[in-house]
Amino acid sequence: MGHVARRTAVITLVAGSIIVVALALWKLRLVIALLFSAMIIAAAMRPGIEWLAGHRLPRPAGLALHYLAIFGLIAVMLAFAVPRALDQVDHALSPSGKAEIAHAAKTSTGIKHQVLTALQKRLRHLPKGSALIKPATQLGPKAFEVVIGIFFTLAAAAYWIFERDKAIDVVCSLLPRPQRKLIRDTWSLIDLRLGAFVRGQLILIGAVGIVLSLLFWAIGEPYWLLIGAFAGLVEVIPVIGPLVAGALAVGVGLTSSLHVALFAAACVLVVRLLEDYLIMPKVLGDAVGLSPLLVLLSVSTVGILFSGWAVLFAVPIAAVGVTLFDVVVRNVDPAEEEVPAVIFSPKADEA
Repeated sequence: MGHVARRTAVITLVAGSIIVVALALWKLRLVIALLFSAMIIAAAMRPGIEWLAGHRLPRPAGLALHYLAIFGLIAVMLAFAVPRALDQVDHALSPSGKAEIAHAAKTSTGIKHQVLTALQKRLRHLPKGSALIKPATQLGPKAFEVVIGIFFTLAAAAYWIFERDKAIDVVCSLLPRPQRKLIRDTWSLIDLRLGAFVRGQLILIGAVGIVLSLLFWAIGEPYWLLIGAFAGLVEVIPVIGPLVAGALAVGVGLTSSLHVALFAAACVLVVRLLEDYLIMPKVLGDAVGLSPLLVLLSVSTVGILFSGWAVLFAVPIAAVGVTLFDVVVRNVDPAEEEVPAVIFSPKADEA
């Protein structure tokens, strides 16, 4: 009886501990997401910093240069693209913009009429552009939290750049000596895959946003800059994002004419084909080792279990899971796995 009681107590203690840890992780999910984001950002910057270090630029200076480049790019976008985009938002939400859509809806038939009528109903419940912009410019509690979160993520990424190897040493010191090399190689493979994926995604976002914006401008698509920028941004959501961008481009094109809508659909289709058969294989390659079906399943699962913003982590989480599965279950040697060179060769990280 005493043995059974002790065994029951141990099982209860273990089960209770698991529940407590799970609840704690759930409560700290925002912090965990920020730390994971920092690790991904660090993985993306690490090859560039190592490359600069190989050219006699100290790593802290290389990190500062990367951050200056990021903030400089944001400043350029705020100075040139955002004012034009805000003008288009004001026009889309202004009475004249809504009147144009209402007129197009009345004079259309079939699918075009249904799309424009649905768009008109949505716009009736939207405030004016100025009503959206003014509150956003005021630094409220939520905005302050966002700023703190951004700085926390960037600071954590900077620390992870310099402290990753020490963290690996600490973890390896807790394991048997024969397993230490496997742990190091696995960790390095995950880091390389995440970094290649992020750099490839940034290239795709910029390329798709710029190319589609120019194409939409050329065919006379209304609000071409907004739709092109939106199409670039939703590239971070695999599979679903491009479909939503294409549907939006066609729907807005219908407000002008059927020909513009068809041209918009053709532009999205051509860019998507070029992305799938030229840019992705040449630039990104099999960076994370995931099939399209697994990407779709991971996006859907993460979106259902957590929330909309969590789909941004779907592919990185799946990449980590697949890498661990290959190493632990399939006995794949992580040191022999190849990672595509996206901007920087994986060897730059090993320098």
